[in-house]
Amino acid sequence: MTLHLSKVSRWILTGLLLAIFAAVMPTITLAQDTFPKADLFFGYQYLSPGGTVPLGGYDQFGNPLKHKLQSIPQGAGAAFGWNFTKLLALEGDYGGNWNKEGNWTTAAGGPRLTWRGQDIDLFVHTLASFNRFTRQGIGSSNGVGGIFGGGMDLKLKPRWNFRIFEADYQVGRFNFADVAPANYSSLQRPVFNGIRLRTGLVYNMGIEPPIPPKAVCSVTPTEVYAGEPVSATVNATDFNPKHTLAYDWSASGGKIAGNGTTANVDTSGLAPGSYAVTSHVSDAKVKKNGDATCVAASFLVKPKNAPVLACSADPSGVAPGGSSTITCTCSSSDGKYAQPLTVANWAATGGSLSGSGSTATFSAPSAACGTPAGSAMVSATCTDARGLTANGSTPVAIMKAPDCPIPPKASKLNSCDFSNMDKKNKPWRVDNECKAILDDVAKYLQQNPDSKAVIVGNADATEKRKDLAAERAVNAKAYLTGGEAKQGIDASRIETRTSSEGGKTAEFWAVPAGASFPEADTTAVDENAVKAVPDHPKPAAKKAAKKTM
Repeated sequence: MTLHLSKVSRWILTGLLLAIFAAVMPTITLAQDTFPKADLFFGYQYLSPGGTVPLGGYDQFGNPLKHKLQSIPQGAGAAFGWNFTKLLALEGDYGGNWNKEGNWTTAAGGPRLTWRGQDIDLFVHTLASFNRFTRQGIGSSNGVGGIFGGGMDLKLKPRWNFRIFEADYQVGRFNFADVAPANYSSLQRPVFNGIRLRTGLVYNMGIEPPIPPKAVCSVTPTEVYAGEPVSATVNATDFNPKHTLAYDWSASGGKIAGNGTTANVDTSGLAPGSYAVTSHVSDAKVKKNGDATCVAASFLVKPKNAPVLACSADPSGVAPGGSSTITCTCSSSDGKYAQPLTVANWAATGGSLSGSGSTATFSAPSAACGTPAGSAMVSATCTDARGLTANGSTPVAIMKAPDCPIPPKASKLNSCDFSNMDKKNKPWRVDNECKAILDDVAKYLQQNPDSKAVIVGNADATEKRKDLAAERAVNAKAYLTGGEAKQGIDASRIETRTSSEGGKTAEFWAVPAGASFPEADTTAVDENAVKAVPDHPKPAAKKAAKKTM
């Protein structure tokens, strides 16, 4: 009967421990990887021995006298554990209980496993024991046994825990052969199947301070223009890797969005300057050392740079009325953020422009001959996507207009002298010397078909022959148009005139196309009234009559 009750007690204790562990384990928050090097328990101990001892002698029926031990509430216990790892320790245990039921002391040792949480620790141990039981009337007995059980510690301070309970199944075998009858082996060598309960304080030794969690923030890129995104990242270390962390992001400027290890900052509208991003990382399951804030990571919003507009002309110089292709190339050091770039608002200080976009055609104005060289300035404006503008221009040289042509002028080619003919009594006659000169005049007219000739006849005041100056001019023309040299010059190209300057000459003037003969002091000959005089004119009729008579 005693063995049966001991088994019941053992199973009850085992079930109780399993139930407690099953209920508590899911709620345990694991602590960081720090634990004491050693720990010392001391406190109250309650014992239910769970055994029967002989009393010596027999009752009236011949049965041996025996006593079932009752609970021994008076007791104390202590235990020392050396922790090899966070989980495994070697434990030494000592405890004792005493009253009229007897005195039971136990020295034990063995492995202990501990599940360490943030607020509580759960442990189980298996200890081999050396037991001593003493009772008045039956003496003392030593024996071996074991302790199997576990418990729960509540963490008060880093060095102190409160052992809420420790419940152990305690087994021990004793020898009372000198008291019990020989034929009652269960009384001679009883086995105690007891339950031991403890509570008290645990002092932790050699505790390393917990490593506080850390958070490091970084941003990329570190330099942006307003409106470009910034990506922030936090790297959290020394947190419990099995826990879900919460991330709270903040920024000193812009709009930040993110609830994990990364966040994005909208920098639209930010003024140039430096801005900081921080992240607070927290573990809701850890009350102490369960959060960290990263050192702020900074990014710089750079000033916006206006675009640059460079213009060129091809060719760089044109003649009046000519044209040049103007190309204006717009660029921005702010990269894609400044795109698109638009070139417009073409203008010129002279001439005209046509075209659009980055290319236009400049047309120089026409100019009168001889207009001096000058230039025109062609300009345009570039506007980027942010409304920033840049002006660019290039000069276009306008060359000097060709000099005005010199107006053609009439020039004197040569002249004939009729003095010798006057001695021969033919002052109008074109002699051979004059004909040679006229041959040159004819050659000029043949080579210059657009030119004309003016023949100016002169007569000396001493010469009394009427129209002599006109005759000299008309005779020279007659040689050019139909003389024996057969020059065949068109008569309409030759004008005859007379001059009052005097002299026995005929002057030959070349009048190019577009030129005019200086008619001052000369008079046109009426060729209907003044005819060419032949070299051998017929005698007058009156003289012929006299010869006949």
